[in-house]
Amino acid sequence: MSSSIDYTSPTTQFAFDVNKSPFFKKDNQNLINILGVQQLNTLKNNSLLDIYLSATNVVEPHYHPNAAELVYCISGALSVALLNPFTRQYQNYSITPGQVVNIPQGWWHYEFATVDQTHLLAIFDAPTPEVILGSDILKLTPASVMAHTYCMDKSEWKKAIAPIDPPTYIGPPLNCHKTEESNTHSYPNSMIKYNNHIYSTQDYNSYYH
Repeated sequence: MSSSIDYTSPTTQFAFDVNKSPFFKKDNQNLINILGVQQLNTLKNNSLLDIYLSATNVVEPHYHPNAAELVYCISGALSVALLNPFTRQYQNYSITPGQVVNIPQGWWHYEFATVDQTHLLAIFDAPTPEVILGSDILKLTPASVMAHTYCMDKSEWKKAIAPIDPPTYIGPPLNCHKTEESNTHSYPNSMIKYNNHIYSTQDYNSYYH
């Protein structure tokens, strides 16, 4: 079996501590570690992101141009949403430990934690995962182009995206202070926050209505 890896070399790596490879940190409960060929040189067509989230935190909408992604829940619970480009519909999947969601290459998606201490792996079929972030698309595309394309006032568009500071990776940002009009707040993937608890819309309606 041919291989470009010299398995006899003293520099060849067979093990690595992913905890020592931080990629992004929002706070101690919301962070991402990375493992790719740069960290472990015997990897070929696989890599991963080791992700920790607390309730209501979301890995921002994004897509991977070079890889499919398998999301595996280790602990906690999360909702994974993806945009199916063939049906033009969002597909939402709630998963708990031991369950997975497969996201085809190039599909728009995000992950949303529904409880604290959620831990997941995002596993890719590429040695290094490439990513296009929603925050980059919104903020780096010229405001004049967006406003003209969607028949909007340029100043209103610029005002709307002003708080965005790409890359976001895990949102909402720590300095987020939104004014809620009531004690309920709508979350992605049909989740609702009520009295500091997160419910699915179905559960919330059955419990409180």
